[in-house]
Amino acid sequence: MNISLITLFCLISLSAYSQVTSFIINDDVLNKPLKDSLESIYKSDQSVRIAVSEALKSKKPKEYIDSLRAVMRQTDIINLRQVKKIIKEKGWQSPQMVGMNAAQGLFLVIQHADLQTQLEYLLMIQEVEKKGEILSSNLAILEDRINVRQGKIQFYGSQVFIDRLSGKQYPYPIADVDNLDTRRKSMGMPSMQTYLKDWDTERYKKDLPMIEQLVKAQGIR
Repeated sequence: MNISLITLFCLISLSAYSQVTSFIINDDVLNKPLKDSLESIYKSDQSVRIAVSEALKSKKPKEYIDSLRAVMRQTDIINLRQVKKIIKEKGWQSPQMVGMNAAQGLFLVIQHADLQTQLEYLLMIQEVEKKGEILSSNLAILEDRINVRQGKIQFYGSQVFIDRLSGKQYPYPIADVDNLDTRRKSMGMPSMQTYLKDWDTERYKKDLPMIEQLVKAQGIR
């Protein structure tokens, strides 16, 4: 029997249930065909995004970057169609069922989908997180993404944007910044200093009114 320890459940005082940071996966009981299908989805989701990121860093021509983004949008459409079919027919697929990368592929397609789709699956993802079938950090970033898209304040600081005028990167407005790292820890997320190397809590609090104006003025979502 091949059992791999991917993560452990860690009890935290700030949560009513266990924080999910890892899983014990028995490779012998995984659904192999579904695992292969979802791992393929995971690879296609990530590869095109990596290509876009590298093109931006390398300052490739706008036309080239736009073409990559068009491929990314089409890839997302195809992946979402497959993921919806899988969830409808087989339910949510946890790492214990299909392995870590495959399960992440399922989640990432939802994370990269439109707001309506994210809202459609939010309750399901909240429930499977309570059952220990998805990383708590995944739920946190999905909730942040939904809040940002709805023009609300995020709670875990996972969502960032680039000011179109200065080119600087900022986290979208965050609630109760003084307790941000405590909330992040409660969801198995690293500190903001680890997540963003130039993070400074006091500077962010000072810049927050300006950041709120940027988001509003530039219509960034």
